[in-house]
Amino acid sequence: MDTQRIIALVVFSASSLFLWEAWQKHNRPPAPPPAPVTTQAGNSALNAVATVPTIPSGTNGTGAAVANVPQAQNVATTSEAPKSAQRISVQTDTLQVELDTQGGDVRKVTLLKHPARGDANHAFSLMQDKVGAYFIAQSGLLGYELPTHAALWKATATSFDLGSNDKLNVILTNNDVAGISVSKTYMFTRGSYVVDIRYDIKNDSGAAVSPRAYFQFLRDGNPPEGESAGSNPFTGIATFTGPAVYTEAKKFQKVSFTDIDKSKQDHVKESTDGWLGMVQHYFVSAWLPQGSGERKFFTQKYTTLYSAGVSVPISTIASGAEGSLTMPLYIGPQEQDKLNKLAPGLGLVVDYGWLKVLAYPMFVVLSWIHGILGNWGWTIILFTILLKVVFFPLNQKAGKSMAHMKTMTPKMEALKARYGDDKMKLNQAMMEMYKTEKINPLGGCLPIVVQMPFFISLYWVLLSAVELRNAPWIGWIADLSTPDPFYVLPIVMGASMIIQTKLNPAPADPVQAKVMMVLPVVFSIMFFFFPSGLVLYWTMQNILGIAQQWYINKTFGVVDAAKVAKR
Repeated sequence: MDTQRIIALVVFSASSLFLWEAWQKHNRPPAPPPAPVTTQAGNSALNAVATVPTIPSGTNGTGAAVANVPQAQNVATTSEAPKSAQRISVQTDTLQVELDTQGGDVRKVTLLKHPARGDANHAFSLMQDKVGAYFIAQSGLLGYELPTHAALWKATATSFDLGSNDKLNVILTNNDVAGISVSKTYMFTRGSYVVDIRYDIKNDSGAAVSPRAYFQFLRDGNPPEGESAGSNPFTGIATFTGPAVYTEAKKFQKVSFTDIDKSKQDHVKESTDGWLGMVQHYFVSAWLPQGSGERKFFTQKYTTLYSAGVSVPISTIASGAEGSLTMPLYIGPQEQDKLNKLAPGLGLVVDYGWLKVLAYPMFVVLSWIHGILGNWGWTIILFTILLKVVFFPLNQKAGKSMAHMKTMTPKMEALKARYGDDKMKLNQAMMEMYKTEKINPLGGCLPIVVQMPFFISLYWVLLSAVELRNAPWIGWIADLSTPDPFYVLPIVMGASMIIQTKLNPAPADPVQAKVMMVLPVVFSIMFFFFPSGLVLYWTMQNILGIAQQWYINKTFGVVDAAKVAKR
């Protein structure tokens, strides 16, 4: 019996401690942003324009010789945006976007259907050019002095609204190169988080041109606001923030900012398929090249900022002809079912780590139940009941073992009185009794050991699934992905643990008995920091376990007691 309890205690304690550590790391306030780096002119480096990706001199990136293609264009010659740059506001039913005529950059993106963490009255801004939380999207053309993200663009208006339309196009133009006119069109669609960026190039220069387009993210290395950096060593995941590359050959590759700092980023650099994204907790931004074709992925650092992107060739445009290229940009939540439809492997940004084999099916089942009930709290409760039904035979067998052990309490006390402090003889006598009574002292541990992976998997589902972000249950539980603000559920869970302890046979060791009574208090305090959805799941597990153990004790305990009395 002591061995059984020790194993159960170790398994549950270790799992809970690892989860508690992960949750603490997740909720730890982010480190203060680094002090802005200033240039000689005294301007903040956060306004700097990152280095344009390098392509080989004398080629168009495909190996074909082309004239006038510059080598390693570094346009970061100033950190101050032109004073004539304007902000362009774009409003759709899902997005509020701010573009800048300086570079034609995406400077701010607000997700209108996703409230800010802890502030339901304001929408969440995924991108913004803010000190300490700098994250924007840029694009440009390489070769023939075509406009990069350092160029100045012109717009027909400073405000655009989708209104009742299904489509909205925002067109920027640039005519800096003699004989070549370029338009950069942002195409928005109702109900979508995908923004298509199309370059249209009209060549009247008198010579053929074969430019190359690049699309990149520029952000600082700070974790998102309200998050913390790093991953949990036990699971290998947490709230990863950084670039990610996907190709069919190497699949999903995360790239840490630390590796970029050391120039040790190990990801696919060239491919004919795949995409590149910037991942953070609950959300992702990704460049999604369409079809198959040569593309180059790059990650690099510029002063305090990191760039990550993809460059693709544009077919040769003869003089007097026009050419175009479209690049979809996804900026939105990590909704797995929708992401997988946009691009192969895009759903992998929802990272469940090594327990994905359990976590993802659990999420699928939870989503199916939620489609029926419409409330994630009741979904978790029904899911817990279903799990209990699945594990009922295992739990029943363990419960019978515990009930049988409880009927042996008088005999155990008698053995303890007979052998006193002689631990060796006491253990030998108890093992002989187990053998005679056909009791497996480890029988009660198996359900705990088996169910722990499901417990941990559900933790990562609750932590990673954006569907549960800001998902209410009842009353005071307004967000199942955050801790209970009034600690009601952890206290109820602790009370249920105490009742469960009372239903099980008391340890022969008085010290161990006291430890078992203190544990519910310890775990209640620990669960103060866990997502309330997870505490709800564990509380329901305890309540159902109490009902099951009470029934087993009442039914099988009486039978076993009668058998013992006859011996």
